[in-house]
Amino acid sequence: MRASQFFFNTQKEAPNDAELQSHILMVRAGLIKRLGSGLYSWMPLGLRVLRKVEAIVRDEMNKAGALELLMPAVQPRELWDETGRWAVFGPQMLKITDRHSREFCFGPTHEEVITDIARSEIRSYKQLPLNFYQVQTKFRDEIRPRFGVMRAREFMMKDAYSFHADFASLEQTYQTMFQAYSNVFNRLGLKFRAVKADTGAIGGDGSHEFHVLADSGEDGLAYCETSDYAANVELAEALPASSSRSAATEMMREVETPKQTACEDVAKLLGISIERTVKAIALIAKTEPANEKFYLALLRGDHTLNEVKVGKLTGLSDFRFATEEEIRANLSCPPGFIGPVNVSENVTIISDRTVAAMSDFVCGANKPKFHLAGVNFARDLPEPGLVADIRNVVKGDASPDGKGTLSLCRGIEVGHIFQLRTKYSEAMNATYLDENGQTKVMEMGCYGIGVSRIVGAAIEQGNDERGIVFPVSMAPFTVAICPIGYDKSEAVSLAANKMYDDLLAADVDVMLDDRGERPGVMFAEADLMGIPHRLVIGERGLAEGAVEYKGRTDAEGQSVLLSNIVEFMQKVAL
Repeated sequence: MRASQFFFNTQKEAPNDAELQSHILMVRAGLIKRLGSGLYSWMPLGLRVLRKVEAIVRDEMNKAGALELLMPAVQPRELWDETGRWAVFGPQMLKITDRHSREFCFGPTHEEVITDIARSEIRSYKQLPLNFYQVQTKFRDEIRPRFGVMRAREFMMKDAYSFHADFASLEQTYQTMFQAYSNVFNRLGLKFRAVKADTGAIGGDGSHEFHVLADSGEDGLAYCETSDYAANVELAEALPASSSRSAATEMMREVETPKQTACEDVAKLLGISIERTVKAIALIAKTEPANEKFYLALLRGDHTLNEVKVGKLTGLSDFRFATEEEIRANLSCPPGFIGPVNVSENVTIISDRTVAAMSDFVCGANKPKFHLAGVNFARDLPEPGLVADIRNVVKGDASPDGKGTLSLCRGIEVGHIFQLRTKYSEAMNATYLDENGQTKVMEMGCYGIGVSRIVGAAIEQGNDERGIVFPVSMAPFTVAICPIGYDKSEAVSLAANKMYDDLLAADVDVMLDDRGERPGVMFAEADLMGIPHRLVIGERGLAEGAVEYKGRTDAEGQSVLLSNIVEFMQKVAL
């Protein structure tokens, strides 16, 4: 591509609403242009990047045996009513009504649509397994669109859905897709981790998320450096610090804490470690028919509540945090001083595993400006009604596989695969006839990749003070030819044109900057756009039969013989 025939719209200033580097750099480099909240046009330069990501995703999906189709972006309400998700998917679903007052939605996902296809087209076990995929625009009405394409309302996604005669077949395809996803991110040149994950609103049994590692990532990941264990912090099992409880050595007593409500401040006042404190978090959960139940969740002072884990406990799927008024009504005490001792029968105690093994701990006294020290289960209060894993893991926790300790990092989710099992096929009566002529419900899998999100995640992982640092596989151009004096020197222009033609003939994705710009402008724009390789050609170098080569992250350039430039670039760039 010649720069004079392309469209560049780079900017010197960052957009006012940008918070992440990927958002800033994608706008400044001219990859995207904002239309409205969470809505972006992919400009020619950005679309080149997006198409390269799509091509790798398609190639790996095809190699994995998946078949591409394309489903409507607009879906009728009736399908979503069959699975019950019309009411429960949430306000992020954009719902619309046509001229006949029929209700539709812009598809945030396509489980219902593909299951409708399967139930009408698949009859026999001989047709199974099947795996369909599409690359399509999705729409989710984010409450607060932000971070550019990282959390946009409209985005590009690859979603695939597989159908099976039995669970063993689903497991096999699941592993095939796991490998295909790993291949995609390896080919894209990204540092990533696959972690066990919660199934969330999609449902089903097992699932794995694929995260591009970046300090700006929204998701916390836990992994063991001495084993293969890795999981989203939402799912990672937190083992107790001790397997048994020590005997009590102190008597329970009140301690005055006039202004100290946080465990850290209480521990400092008492001259103890925060690990000896216990905090109580008040929760409310609905019960049938329309009543509510009050819970106290107990955590060690330095630990944090894992809401996903709490939501999986029986009776707490729809829990919320209690209000100050509800706390006062149940504990006769303001927040900040509440605890599990001498509570009424209406209060159910949920203890984290670590707390259940503690002795001589400090907790709230259910009395303003006071805490209790030397508290012990079985003596000062009953054993917890429920002991469960309800906290987030921390660095140094024992790995659940017993092969070391956990480390933590941040990640940006760019892919998610699920074993849906029969959640959708059963609800929508997607069945087949087995080898004995018996009707059976299909097993299903679901596999998504955020194609447009990958671009933002790659930039979060690769950037510096000069701009984007793209992996070669997804850069808008592999190499930029920057001729000095292209519009003034015939020798330079002839040599640059020949180099451009030779590299194109060798299948190198090359951009010739033939605009006659100053060297500083050409270099700055190439770096901003993330072009991995740069060739500088000028009269001085031509006199020596050489050009200067510089990689995007190289500290210094190097001289390369003009006669060897094609072979050199094939070696470093392909």
